[in-house]
Amino acid sequence: MSERPFVHLHTHTDYSLLDGACQIGQLMELAAQQGMPAIAMTDHGNLFGAVEFSTEAASRGVHPVIGCEVYMAQQDRASRSESDHYNHLVLLCENQQGYRNLIKLVSAGFLEGFYYKPRIDRDLLAAHAGGLIALSACLRGDINEMLLAGAYEDARRRAYLYQDIFGRDGFFLELQDHGLEEDRKLAPEVYRLSQETGIPLVVTNDIHYLRRDDARVHEILLCINTGRTISDASRMKFWTPEFY
Repeated sequence: MSERPFVHLHTHTDYSLLDGACQIGQLMELAAQQGMPAIAMTDHGNLFGAVEFSTEAASRGVHPVIGCEVYMAQQDRASRSESDHYNHLVLLCENQQGYRNLIKLVSAGFLEGFYYKPRIDRDLLAAHAGGLIALSACLRGDINEMLLAGAYEDARRRAYLYQDIFGRDGFFLELQDHGLEEDRKLAPEVYRLSQETGIPLVVTNDIHYLRRDDARVHEILLCINTGRTISDASRMKFWTPEFY
């Protein structure tokens, strides 16, 4: 019996500017070589790569899943306070309605919610949730932040809120393991949350580069992004080479 194929649902191409190091053509070539039937594009806050992503996927017989890792304002998207906090949420298009809604959300993030990042909020999300599937995202997801802070009941309420917005079949809790201590702490809590709420799990890897050996190149890219140098011990960095 052959193994079931794995589909990556959390992927940052080079349109996650100065953060993703996956050139789309090379990404699709690798996905096709590994026999992946589909792959998702979830760039930070934008859909800039959607056309190239779809075209390159089609040319290699890989099904493209268009998506975005959006920035969720925890207050109002119109707020411009330094104290405002934002989190990540992964949105994937299930159909044409979802694609149209994702375009509306991403556009509003830039036109109405831009404050350092193109942010949306829960009211906007609820108004344009049709045809979209949501995943709880990485360590910067609000549910994961609450779980790491020991606020389990808050995390459960937030999970139910997303389930109300996207429906029982439209919201999933992400499990990730990049060898980080936070991942090890989160895994049993996310599993418990799934068991108690009935919200299903999906396993993802937060892809920022194609191969393990590309981790050093990605470090340099982040230095350019943040205006730091490799020798700066306080610079932003990914602490393991597992984001591939």
